[in-house]
Amino acid sequence: MIPAKKAKEMTTKELAAYIDQSVLKPEFTQDEIRKYIQEGIDYGCTTVCINPASLSIAREMCNGTDTGICVVCDFPFGLSSTEAKVAQADIICKEGDIQDLDIVANYGFIKSGMLKEAEKDIKAVVDACHKYGTLVKVIFETDALTIDEIKKATEAAIAAGADFVKTSTGFFTGGKSDGATVEVITAIMDTAKGRCKVKGSGGIRDQEHFFKLIDLGIDRMGIGYRSTPIVLGIKEEKK
Repeated sequence: MIPAKKAKEMTTKELAAYIDQSVLKPEFTQDEIRKYIQEGIDYGCTTVCINPASLSIAREMCNGTDTGICVVCDFPFGLSSTEAKVAQADIICKEGDIQDLDIVANYGFIKSGMLKEAEKDIKAVVDACHKYGTLVKVIFETDALTIDEIKKATEAAIAAGADFVKTSTGFFTGGKSDGATVEVITAIMDTAKGRCKVKGSGGIRDQEHFFKLIDLGIDRMGIGYRSTPIVLGIKEEKK
């Protein structure tokens, strides 16, 4: 949705409401996980986005704050069986305090034109999460897909009942790493037409890009822990 005012006119608190702060590096120590979760809370981010192994830490730290928990599922490849994805989603969500679950779509299915199979795979996870009141964001590895494939994947995710569609895992190594470009976000929004929300992730590292996506009408953005203070204007980008 196009916001009522331009991003440059928003307060830091209003800008932070667009952010899921990413705390996903597999090499993070427990102390680093705690540090970056706390920073996300201090910045006022809507959620901190974590791996399932960090869930107990996030529950402890986010309890009583305005920052929720977003957990990734079958991340970063999306290639587990549907049954395994559903089982993981159920384990993550069953205690009822998870705001969002970000599931990776099987982009091999998408590239193969297997849209019904992709839809069925996503819907099984959506149904599991919605039982617990958890919103589902479906991640497309957009750097591996054409614009036409992204549009078709968006339709499949909407048909499956997804609450959001999202660009990029940030861990794709098979080609370009552009992430949430204006072209990709515009293609998703034009396809979705308000039927689901849109989250941009990947490549959002400066305030200019962050503001541009807000002004386009994006709903949420996944921002790396180093980039959150930069896009919020708290710290300048290193030259």
